[in-house]
Amino acid sequence: MLAKAIAIGLGALGPGLGIGFIGAKAMEAIGRNPEASGKIFLPMLIVAAFAEAVAIYAFVIALIIK
Repeated sequence: MLAKAIAIGLGALGPGLGIGFIGAKAMEAIGRNPEASGKIFLPMLIVAAFAEAVAIYAFVIALIIK
């Protein structure tokens, strides 16, 4: 049980921080150049989806651990 808790805890920590940094930098970029919001938004969503995938992988690994 401890291994499962560590796997999902650490597996969620990285993507959580990553998505926070992605959002912060995207908002900073849009604040500096509001006209570029369309060009910033789609790549931000794609990178956030990749970060979420890492959390899902960690959850699957935690389920597999016996």
